[in-house]
Amino acid sequence: MANDVWVYIEHKDGETTPMSFELLGIGKTLANDLGSGLCAFVIGENVGNTAKEAFQCGASKVYAVEGSIFKVFNAEAYSKAASFLLGKYKPEVALFRATSQGTDVAAASAANLGFGLCTDSIGIKVDGGQIKLTRAAFGGNYTVSVVNEKAKPQIATVRPKAFAMPEKDTSKSGEVVKETFTVAEADLNTKFLEFIKSQVTVNMVEADIIVSGGRGTGGPEGFKILKDLADTLGGALGASRAAVDSGWIPYEHQVGQTGKTVKPRIYIACAISGAIQHMAGMRTSDCIVAINKDPDAPIFKNATIGIVGDYKVVVPKMLEKFKSKLNK
Repeated sequence: MANDVWVYIEHKDGETTPMSFELLGIGKTLANDLGSGLCAFVIGENVGNTAKEAFQCGASKVYAVEGSIFKVFNAEAYSKAASFLLGKYKPEVALFRATSQGTDVAAASAANLGFGLCTDSIGIKVDGGQIKLTRAAFGGNYTVSVVNEKAKPQIATVRPKAFAMPEKDTSKSGEVVKETFTVAEADLNTKFLEFIKSQVTVNMVEADIIVSGGRGTGGPEGFKILKDLADTLGGALGASRAAVDSGWIPYEHQVGQTGKTVKPRIYIACAISGAIQHMAGMRTSDCIVAINKDPDAPIFKNATIGIVGDYKVVVPKMLEKFKSKLNK
């Protein structure tokens, strides 16, 4: 149906990205409100297992483009395939996660089809029969609503963890619609040679707990105790741009407008003043714990819990308590 809700499913190295299914939860709500169907779409070499999981998470139909050219992610090849599917079926809305892969495919597809694109959405609802998207603006100080009144589909990227993961029902199944679409490697402007893994392994986007440090840590030594706290809590280590620019910690850890946007259950900000650029990347965290010597630090205005003190004193005490409680 032309007013179906579509969700793009990501995969890497032959494995589906687990959080790809989070949008099927809000997608189901939208489909119910529109009186339409919820569909997933995937591009790859073999999508059987991915389709099975999509059905378990709520999709009633999966549209697929398969081929050896799609074994490894190539933004150009994938966007051509996605454009083909979206152009042919014209769903009401196509939702992508605001990850590097999702943003690549969504932006290129919107450009290929001449459709509008709303990026980094944090809210989606049906209003007056139309899909209304909400996104943060001006560093997160304001929100704006976006509605596509012209061509369909409305294409949007959605901030990771903006919505809860749907519960799986292993008894569910559905229809897989396989579409024939090919692209020659010679017609692509880029070619995959090899994937070089970063020496730094950081998965802050999907972390439930993040411990971050800022300029006030004073140097790379300060991040050792923060990492100890993050490891103890089973979380990830983050940083402000000031700390990254100073060379104290690699860019992969950067949270903020020019870094990663995160939404953990708990965000512990140590010696971070709370500049608007940093807040733009983490202000939607469920709980923000701020530790800063300056009682007037801007971050306290957004903190759930504020601790005025030196992180060098506060964090060791937190570590002692947590290790005692967790027996670590």
